[in-house]
Amino acid sequence: MSSPVLTAVAWPYANGPRHIGHVSGFGVPADVFARYQRMIGNDVLMVSGTDEHGTPIQVQAESEGLSTRELADKYNRVIVEDLAGLGLSYDLFTRTTTANHYAVVQQIFTALHDNGYVVARKSLGAVSPSTGRTLPDRFIEGTCPICGYAGARGDQCDNCGNQLDPADLIDPRSRINGETPEFVETEHFFLDLPAFANALSQWLSTRADWRPNVLKFSQNFIDDLKPRAITRDLDWGVPVPLEGWRDQPMKRLYVWFDAVIGYLSASIEWARRTGDPEAWRRWWTNPDARGFYFMGKDNIVFHSVIWPSLLLGQNGQGDRGGQPGPFGVLDLPDEVVSSEFLTMSGAKFATSRGIVIYVRDFLAEFGPDALRYYIAAAGPENADADFTWEEFVRRNNSELANEWGNLVNRSISMAHKNNGAIPEAGELTELDQRLLTASRDAFGTVGDLLGRRRFKNALGEAMRLVGQANAYLSETEPWKLKDDQDHPENAARRDTVLHVALQVVSDANALLTPFLPHAAQKVHEALGGDGVWAAQPQIRTVGEDGGPDYPVLMGDYADEQAVWESRPIKAGTPLAKPVPLFAKLDAELGRTGPVWAPIAGADA
Repeated sequence: MSSPVLTAVAWPYANGPRHIGHVSGFGVPADVFARYQRMIGNDVLMVSGTDEHGTPIQVQAESEGLSTRELADKYNRVIVEDLAGLGLSYDLFTRTTTANHYAVVQQIFTALHDNGYVVARKSLGAVSPSTGRTLPDRFIEGTCPICGYAGARGDQCDNCGNQLDPADLIDPRSRINGETPEFVETEHFFLDLPAFANALSQWLSTRADWRPNVLKFSQNFIDDLKPRAITRDLDWGVPVPLEGWRDQPMKRLYVWFDAVIGYLSASIEWARRTGDPEAWRRWWTNPDARGFYFMGKDNIVFHSVIWPSLLLGQNGQGDRGGQPGPFGVLDLPDEVVSSEFLTMSGAKFATSRGIVIYVRDFLAEFGPDALRYYIAAAGPENADADFTWEEFVRRNNSELANEWGNLVNRSISMAHKNNGAIPEAGELTELDQRLLTASRDAFGTVGDLLGRRRFKNALGEAMRLVGQANAYLSETEPWKLKDDQDHPENAARRDTVLHVALQVVSDANALLTPFLPHAAQKVHEALGGDGVWAAQPQIRTVGEDGGPDYPVLMGDYADEQAVWESRPIKAGTPLAKPVPLFAKLDAELGRTGPVWAPIAGADA
């Protein structure tokens, strides 16, 4: 029976083009998971969008001579195009500046306020002395007063995991321009996080199968919960839906508060756009549904502590109780799947520091599957991983081109040359049977790993089958089995070997489809298949009443043919001469890297 699986993907910030460090954390792992879940027959809803509120958007807009809305529109489109090019199979990739998102965020706020989990209080807010603009907590850095870590942020310390306030930092400075912020008293609404301590602790105690880094950060955060501001003094964001606040031009809901609610608002928008406005409930108010949230490690506590708190408060399930809000009782995350950082020369990718490889540049030069493969094989799944051009070239040439691409090419080439079609299998030897059994068994092994979000190990097992198939061809040497009168048995044996090899190519292609969907479509066609094997996202232009049109990612995934099982190939299926699946890269690239023109834009 099909199970509803929510794949909630972190929202990329729309103040510039995204780099490969971003998509290694949120994009590729989520898509590998979603594609696998669809292949095993589950009902997937994969949602996200561009995060478009907050001071950094305003700062970048000024630097580019654009209005805030113009900048958000510009980078929303850039990011949509990049993620489409990478093949991320969103059911809806939208944005946070929609009327639908505003309405959902305000309803969540009102439910929290009605249940007593949002309180007004005065606090010290950080302001830029040069501009008078409020500075976001995350854009203030300094030394952690608890552990002494020099790179702590104004909301938390990534080293010790403790929640912080910007005014607590030693020697605070603005990430935007390096100046020392001023702290002024102002009134804001706060989410009363301590009122969720017991409920959060009980819920987290049931999350024993989470990645250790996620549990560690989450538990450390709960040990020191403090009320957290959910409004800011700025004019770019979701208005506060209360009398006395609604019409204040410089009071808006904080960007971190509205962005996490985007998972719900995007699901509601998707339901409306697909003609069934209540369809979102299948993934949000259903005890049989499972929700998986994908992001980098700097977003852990927003998804493992703060977002669950918002859900508990809306549900009336915090320590103070309350009544369910307008959305009913919403499901909490089943797992927060966090990746570590992808670095370059040991430093975190950052546009502002010139440590960057933009997704757009990479796709134009090398295509999507080479990047997807590298992230899955060598990315930061459980520990920080350093990207090097040398390692990228090595994996592309030795693994994609020499192992997988060569297996596909030589198997199909020999069958095309000798038969023009998939040949008939004759009597199978023990060697044949052993490889076919390993090929069928791989679906269970690789599928189990994918189901447990062990992407690197899953890819390794799939490629191990590719290696076994190459070894099989080397041992059987079908190219030496000539069809002549003196050895009539050679042709039958050659056909059997090629049939076995092509069956394993078909199986391996299914196993690799979540990782390499573009190449998987090509292999499907090279094996004589037609139609869509691995569906790709589509850029669609949509709009709202009274609002501007904007691009979204959606897709028709229900009719794709990709399934998670070994399907017997059909003898007699015509085969054309194949073209190379992956191009080999010049070894010099590994020493120097490519030369690209700079792209304007700031780092999130």
